[in-house]
Parts: sequence; structure tokens; C-alpha cells
Amino acid sequence: MTTAATPPLRGVDFTSRPTPRKPVTLAEGRLIGAVLRLERLRALPDEAAFAASLREPGPWLGGFDLPFGLPRELVTALGWPAAWHDLIAHYRTLDRAEIRATFAAFCNARPAGAKFAHRACDRPAGSSPSMKWVNPPVAFMLHAGVPALLDAGCTLPGFHAGDPTRTALEAYPGLLARELPGARSYKSDDRARQTPERLLARRDLVDALEQGRTRLGLRLKLTVAQHDTLVADASGDRLDAVLCLVQTAWASRQPRHGWPAQVDGVEGWILTA
Repeated sequence: MTTAATPPLRGVDFTSRPTPRKPVTLAEGRLIGAVLRLERLRALPDEAAFAASLREPGPWLGGFDLPFGLPRELVTALGWPAAWHDLIAHYRTLDRAEIRATFAAFCNARPAGAKFAHRACDRPAGSSPSMKWVNPPVAFMLHAGVPALLDAGCTLPGFHAGDPTRTALEAYPGLLARELPGARSYKSDDRARQTPERLLARRDLVDALEQGRTRLGLRLKLTVAQHDTLVADASGDRLDAVLCLVQTAWASRQPRHGWPAQVDGVEGWILTA
């Protein structure tokens, strides 16, 4: 493996309604050889701060925890535009109530056990379908996040050619997290569920990242303070941003960022799936 440093890397834990209490979390780092050094964690408390971060000069490559596409099956059934740019242009004209009602009607017309349509990448990644509007509301994350990326002029490989020095990819921290501590839950926004067991799971997860015990073959380099911050964050937002950063670091050295040879141009792909 080359020892040359990659361009600056980013991992972003996204929320569709950022607030000072629940911000978008940005992890920044650099990969040298097989060592990924975490350089900074930032909290972006509102949509304006997130938008400003996207316009920061490159080069940077970022992995964002939000879906970039919708299931082809859903798009076809609804009669929505079949070209990605046109689809996003239509989707952003809808408000959240319209999205919820449209997707709920689609689900209600389908049999139990097959309510949601899925992208090809959802099952290998273990991710929620990108049309899901609650727990987690990833449909609203797409609605808020993808237009922000386009408005900032970022490049979205496979979808949109913007500024080639500011490149955004879809990441999913749950994919890597489940690989490390197994099926153990490591986070919760509910204080009553922020248990010692979840604290231990976060500690084990961070230790595994530092030791390079993942199939991605990278070791995370942290200061003691950074280690303690990731372990102590019961919401898991900082740790999720770092997990996205690790996925982005791996993708930075892969042809086509690790995408398979054939990817649906409406659906896209999740890093490392």
C-alpha cells in the first residue's frame, strides 16, 4: 500500500433538522499509508453552517450519512422522473407532509412484509430504505441533504459533475459499526437508554478501530482526548461521523470509490457495501 497522503477526508453524521443540541457532526482526517489520523471534530448547529462547510475550498472527499438516491421500484410506481437530476428537482419541490403521505400510500397498498421498496445497496449495507420517513427519517435526510450538496456545487460521483475538488459520497456508519461490536447497540438519543452496556460497546468499537480490526485494513489514530470524546458521546453522533470518515478513507483508494461495476443511476451506492 502506498504511503502517500490522500487529500483531506471528511465523514459527516447528518440530521435533516440540525440544532445546537443535535448538530450535523463533521469529522476531518487524513490517510497516510494504512493509518487514518483524526484531525478535527466539528459541530454544525444549523443548515447555514452545514451549507457553509460544503462550500469550503477543496480538495476534500467526504462520506455523508444520508441517502443520495431513491429505489427504482418506488420511482417507477409513482411515475416520477426516471433521470436522477430530474427526480431530485421534483423531490425538492415537495414538502415533508407530501413526502410522508405519498410514501405511506405506497406502503399501505403493499402486502405485509414488503411494505417498503429497497435500493440494491440497502440489503448488503443493512441500511433502512431511503423512502423511510420515520425511525430514522432518511427520506427527509435525502430531501434536505442532496439539494444542499447540489446547491454548493459539489461533485456526487455517479450522479452529478460539480467541483471535482469537493466530492461527496454516500456513507453509512451502521454498516461498519455492526461489523465491529457485533449486534450490540452503542448509542441512543434517549437519556434513559444511554446505558453502561452501550458505553462499553462504544469503547470496544473505538478500540477496534484504533487496532485496525476491520475488513477495510485501516488503523484509526486518535489522541487520548479524542478517544475519550468518542467513547463518552452517548448519542453516538461523533463516533458515527468517524465511522463515515473511515469508510471514506477506504474509498479514497479504490477504483470508482469501491462502487460495483453496475450501479443503478437513480439509486446509487453506499460506501463499502
